[in-house]
Amino acid sequence: MSYNGKDFGHSVDEKLTNHVETVVDLDKLGELEGYVLNPELGHVDTGHLKTSSDGRTTLVPQPSDDPNDPLNWSQTKKNVILFVISCTAFLPDFGSAVGAVTLLPQAAAWGMTPDEINHSQVGNVFMLGAGGVVAVALSAYFGRYPVLFYFIALAVGTAAWCAAATTFPSFMAARILNGFFSTVAQGGGLMFIKDMYFFHEHARKINIWSAFIILSPYFGPMFTAFIIDTVKWQWAFGLYTIMTGLCLILIMIFADETYYDRRIPIDAQPARGSHVSRMLGIAQWKGRRHRNTITQALLRPFIAISKLPVFLTVVYYMLTFAWVVGINTTLSIFLTPLYSFGPKQIGFFYFTPVVAALLGELAGHWLHDFVARLSMKRNHGIFEPEARLNVIWVSTPFIIAGLVLLGFCLEEKYHYMVTSVGWGLYVFGVMIATVGVNAYNLDSYPEASGEVASWVNFARTAGGFIISYFQVTWANEQGTRKSFGTQAGICAAGFIIILILQRYGKELRAWAGQPHFKTS
Repeated sequence: MSYNGKDFGHSVDEKLTNHVETVVDLDKLGELEGYVLNPELGHVDTGHLKTSSDGRTTLVPQPSDDPNDPLNWSQTKKNVILFVISCTAFLPDFGSAVGAVTLLPQAAAWGMTPDEINHSQVGNVFMLGAGGVVAVALSAYFGRYPVLFYFIALAVGTAAWCAAATTFPSFMAARILNGFFSTVAQGGGLMFIKDMYFFHEHARKINIWSAFIILSPYFGPMFTAFIIDTVKWQWAFGLYTIMTGLCLILIMIFADETYYDRRIPIDAQPARGSHVSRMLGIAQWKGRRHRNTITQALLRPFIAISKLPVFLTVVYYMLTFAWVVGINTTLSIFLTPLYSFGPKQIGFFYFTPVVAALLGELAGHWLHDFVARLSMKRNHGIFEPEARLNVIWVSTPFIIAGLVLLGFCLEEKYHYMVTSVGWGLYVFGVMIATVGVNAYNLDSYPEASGEVASWVNFARTAGGFIISYFQVTWANEQGTRKSFGTQAGICAAGFIIILILQRYGKELRAWAGQPHFKTS
């Protein structure tokens, strides 16, 4: 039934309380004792549990009997929504990279120095992190779907503003606002994955979503380099506006509200309303009694980051990923004099990280599940979240080797194909590490899926925001061999955080406690 005046009486509250007590929360059991996916190895008396179609995997979390439960949606509907979310997550870094490549023609057009123009780039990069945290907090109050819709609608407008701006102050304002609104699916994408997919599906779905994020900053320069070689720089932002508009159309047609509270009995669930009402947030507003208050929603991100395992992974990821942004925004400065590259050659050079990220996605498709199965086999069928971090043992050598090789290539003037290999090794490693970090946080704090993802996203952009200020100066003063070698050393030191989490992560999670949010 839908909510009306009499639904708010004591009888309904008692009904909800009784229902909550009978729900088997395997997510909570997994957080505390480890996840058990083998139906024959249940470590508590939970009665008859639902399993996958082949009967080999216990479904975590347990789906309700309601067809409106996103866990019960068809695989096609789920995958289409995941594709839409992933395409939308592709936008912010693509647009940010467009701004980085168009600095020189903008400086010429407005009679300013590239460093002055770069202020718009720095503001945009910072907002890519801050916007995700805000979007996730608002989603906990207004709903996933309406926040996604409104943010991308505003992203379309600000992208068009970037293309049409005739003065630098106007352009800078548009860039900063676009960064804030475009990042919604990067900061909140993990919420949709957690809502729609079971535990044993998470790593592969995160792998797909992460691939779009990692690929985006390389497609941006690649396309933009070809565009500014033939037409005005505004056309690069015109393409970005079109891409954002297409994502908005896909969101309007195919996306949906994925939040569903299984603690509420089916006959007491809030009315879902029409597709349009869910997109605009009308249906979610009517059922807000069982959602977070605005204060609770705004506090959620800060509660999540106060958990030491989340904070440590955020620090690790910032130390590892920061160099991606630094390299991406400055590499053309090194390549142009070293190899006499023009815009087209630089555009072609960006095929390297694209291929590397795709190879990382392909390898991760099997690697993360292999690591999970191996861990459960060694741990008597129990899967601890810390096992997700085993993949970082694989990614770290690629990250370190890639940075060291890149530094040597740029200083010793190795052949550009060797430089390409160094860059590719680093990007491949980062792709693997990204999925491992997100999967670990999701398994550790499933009720805070959006919050932990937004902080990982913030770490990524904050690191790049800082590094972009001194990457070129650092390399010019010390040489790329020393500067990139230091970056590799920092990544190696960051790996110590992973070792600490693998050894003491379970104790730290128990000590920090769970967030205990009103909604997951």
